[in-house]
Amino acid sequence: MKPALCALALAIAATASVQSIASAGFRTPQSLVQNLYAWYGDGSPDYSHGLPRDEATARQFFHPSLARAWLDDTPRPFDFLVQATAWKLGAVAITGMIKQFDRTYVRVAFMNQGKPVALNIVIVNGDDGWVISDVESTHDSLTAFLARLKAQTTKSKAKRPSP
Repeated sequence: MKPALCALALAIAATASVQSIASAGFRTPQSLVQNLYAWYGDGSPDYSHGLPRDEATARQFFHPSLARAWLDDTPRPFDFLVQATAWKLGAVAITGMIKQFDRTYVRVAFMNQGKPVALNIVIVNGDDGWVISDVESTHDSLTAFLARLKAQTTKSKAKRPSP
């Protein structure tokens, strides 16, 4: 094979590999955290509204069971990933990682509007890379939070009288 053709084949293979990684999961826990909190910046308007609730984002960041809950259109009283309704984040630091069975707990800490926030991001390494299976705060978890919101919405819809 000619060198130019070989280089082209390698470039196509590398691009396909990067696209498959981008569609679901990340290569390292650090890249997952970095990409997650990049959505909470104050630079580009496209990347300062928090993590989007669309299918592509859910598939890229979350384990399928959590992705379904993330996509639910139930209104949320605050953004669980920053523990607030608004944000101005300081540097996000990974302060520890613990591997336990098939899960890895990534401890992150940052300041949000001058208040300290610490979360455990529970991640799993699947065929397509690292994805989030849950996020834990001191008193709650993202899966429980989303389940409660959905149950409350369902309950309130059931109480409404028919017109």
